[in-house]
Amino acid sequence: MRLDLSSSISLSEIPKQYYRPQNTYEETLLRRFENIPTNIYRTNEEAAEVLADEIAKEIRDFQEKRKYYTLALSGGVSPVIVYEMLIRKHREEGLSFRNVIVFAVFEYYPPVSENLGCMAKLRQDFLDHIDILPENIIAPDVYASQEDLVQACHDYEAKIDNLGGIRHMLLGIGSGGSIAFNSPGTHPNTYTRLVVLGHTEHNDALTIFSSHDTIPPSAISMGIATIQKAHKVTLLAWGESKADAIAKAIEGKISDASPASYLQLHRNATILLDLSASSLLTRIHHPWLVTNCIWNKQLIRRAVVNLCQITGKPILKLTNKDYTENGLGELLARYGSAYEVNIKLFNDIQHTITGWPGGKPNADDSSRPERALPYPKRVVIFSPHPDDDVISMGGTFSKLVRQGHDVHVAYQTSGNIAVGDEEVIRYVSYLRNVCRQYGMEDNPILQKAEEVRDFLMHKKVEGEPEQEDVRFMKGTIRREEARTACRHIGLAEDHIHFLDLPFYETGLIKKNPLSEADAEIVLALLREIRPHQVFVAGDLADPHGTHRVCLNAILAAIDEIKEEPWFRDDCRVWMYRGAWAEWEMDYIEMAVPMSPDELRFKRNSILKHQSQMESAPFLGDDERLFWQRAEDRNRQTASLYEKLGLASYEAIEAFVQYKPISE
Repeated sequence: MRLDLSSSISLSEIPKQYYRPQNTYEETLLRRFENIPTNIYRTNEEAAEVLADEIAKEIRDFQEKRKYYTLALSGGVSPVIVYEMLIRKHREEGLSFRNVIVFAVFEYYPPVSENLGCMAKLRQDFLDHIDILPENIIAPDVYASQEDLVQACHDYEAKIDNLGGIRHMLLGIGSGGSIAFNSPGTHPNTYTRLVVLGHTEHNDALTIFSSHDTIPPSAISMGIATIQKAHKVTLLAWGESKADAIAKAIEGKISDASPASYLQLHRNATILLDLSASSLLTRIHHPWLVTNCIWNKQLIRRAVVNLCQITGKPILKLTNKDYTENGLGELLARYGSAYEVNIKLFNDIQHTITGWPGGKPNADDSSRPERALPYPKRVVIFSPHPDDDVISMGGTFSKLVRQGHDVHVAYQTSGNIAVGDEEVIRYVSYLRNVCRQYGMEDNPILQKAEEVRDFLMHKKVEGEPEQEDVRFMKGTIRREEARTACRHIGLAEDHIHFLDLPFYETGLIKKNPLSEADAEIVLALLREIRPHQVFVAGDLADPHGTHRVCLNAILAAIDEIKEEPWFRDDCRVWMYRGAWAEWEMDYIEMAVPMSPDELRFKRNSILKHQSQMESAPFLGDDERLFWQRAEDRNRQTASLYEKLGLASYEAIEAFVQYKPISE
């Protein structure tokens, strides 16, 4: 897909999907085996387009019958791409929603403000952009007193029944298998009711609310029985973070431990997945157990690594019996013996390890992941937020600098919404005290500091965009932390670039779509530096989407320059993962080991970002701090290499090469 940066572009010209290494065996499976359901798609965009077409047809069918069409919607993240496509159909195809009645699947209780909550998000993402009648938007009565709440819930169910029930309900899935706010342990006979938010649901609410302190303690939610009586239910799940919950819901036993598993009993339920969300289903994760396979390098790696984990043996100790007893006889038939498979795979994985991520000069590079020449290399490390560089590849970053390469780091966004108000109050209070100490009470800087401090100390309205002055101060805090971390690593300040991509600068959790302006900024930097290596975040598990948008900005820029000789002939693109997960062993092409001292150095680099320690608002459903997650992830990767029979290291950072498709 080519992006013409010299003219205006439409949204459809910018790639939306999560990056996945090309020619994956999962895509081969989808092309080859007809028994894989059509509800698994390569990307969430493909799945959403099918669903939007289906809903549009249903709406038009009901219009012809002069009937209302009832739609139950979630204010979560997963359906947003469907809403975008329905809005497009309204604007470009004349699809009318005047016969549509929308019910909110849940709403937070008690309300914080009119600008925050499920219905506020639905309006922002969807309802305010179509011609639905205001009286056809129905939500639970969150203004009911606690004494009247039970009756309000009964009334909500009655409204649904009086309109003939829900024709189509769209749901997302929580990391614990929850649907709506029906968390594990929910009885199947529950209807609309008040529920207390659990730990997971509380963290999921950070996609709507700006901080933990503003999240209401409870919600009014449709129950399992409400969901089961809907005429049609579609559950949407995108990304690796949903894979475990989806596998349990589809392949596990029907149980209150996974409320989504109750959909197995529904008469007309569909689950739409992208490849990442389906990655732990047997047909995708262990296809050799259910069908014949087209074996490629990635699938062989996955199968043999899984066999090592089952048997507790390193690669070179696996036997013919191990293969045949675990459904891998096909590999023996293909290679002749366990020994042949073992040695081939051992050498393949061994050659991913290098202590020279920029290439080792004056060395044979025929079996190394990176070229020896040119040396030194010009390197650009793209970091979505001002700490992803050190969290995700701090050890590799340090090695590149110490080994003499010309390293640049480019922070794609300001990261300002991830700074708590108390951090700004602390800094402006410091500034106020300094000005007073040195007789600068009339200084306009002091006056601005007082103004910002007073605003934050008495902030009342939630859900409004952050003030520009506050955003500037929060962004400045993150810039200086990034500079401090880079100085710790040894990077010159003129090699630090703050791109401040426009899509991010909304002052809200919700960001603008990726635009030409974002890609142009990335493109300009690449053409200015002309790097031999580019490192980018290819994080499939990013919970709030910024990594994905930043990646797509880079891919759009690369698509523009991929045929320019300097890039085509001399540049390689390496993708790292973020704080949430590491690349699967199937795909790792470069593994950079770290010693205990190097891992400690990486930790200290991460700790320079003090605003992102305990008070960071987007830690997710994980109580570990970012440096702890990074160390655990790097140690786990090293442990896996050791268990496979390779060298024993303290920690390893892993990378996958991205190769743009030539025209």
